[in-house]
Amino acid sequence: MMGFSRGIVFLLLLYLLQGSDTSLVKLNENGYEDIIIAIDPAVSEDVTIIDQIKDMVTKASAYLFEATEKRFFFKNVSILIPENWTNSDQYRRPKQESYKHADIKVAPPALQGRDEPYTRQFTKCGKKAEYIHFTPDFVLGRKQKEYGDSGRLLVHEWAHLRWGVFDEYNEDQPFYSASSKKIEATRCSTGIKGMNKAQVCQGGSCITRNCRRNSTTQLYEKDCQFFPDKVQTEKSSIMFMQSIDSVSMPVTLSRTYNQRISFR
Repeated sequence: MMGFSRGIVFLLLLYLLQGSDTSLVKLNENGYEDIIIAIDPAVSEDVTIIDQIKDMVTKASAYLFEATEKRFFFKNVSILIPENWTNSDQYRRPKQESYKHADIKVAPPALQGRDEPYTRQFTKCGKKAEYIHFTPDFVLGRKQKEYGDSGRLLVHEWAHLRWGVFDEYNEDQPFYSASSKKIEATRCSTGIKGMNKAQVCQGGSCITRNCRRNSTTQLYEKDCQFFPDKVQTEKSSIMFMQSIDSVSMPVTLSRTYNQRISFR
């Protein structure tokens, strides 16, 4: 395997709109090559976005390498620059790279203020998805408080894109009744420790308290959330909460997981 320490090669390319919509990504000696990140022409010119993309990918590569037990990393990436941005001697003409080839698109949100990263994924489990979408504000680090570190989030979305896996949490059923009669948070491993808390707001002020059991469902109230501890001894899946330090491969690619719950 090639040494991970060689670093990532970044190419800055001007736009090419034509071309097929097939990804050019290939895996060569454990490194992903020919990744294309396209900045949408609707994004206002800001060269800081280019620097932040480089930083995000560099951090993501290190995180991916660690999380997959030194199996994979990012080797080279092309960044497509809109033609309506000011030209630079650093920019090259693309050979075959185009917006339609883009694996990651940096584009304005469909709805103002909705900056949540996502992967366009309509395929079955195990099938590659279409592309990852990030907004400019997310790439620029303005949404880190809401969504966490951009490098870790990129790896989470990359697993959706390339491996066709799904999130390992269930927003529709965040808790379930375990065989021990204890209420458990829906998560890949019950070894992930944390607290169940509810935030209750009234009259402009909010308090955080312990969750209460719903007498009808025998589960926690609807406002209850599971907050994992930052430091864990148990391995955490990338697809559960990538912010946890003890990361590992997606549980669907590994050997064991909590078989009592469904994530889809």
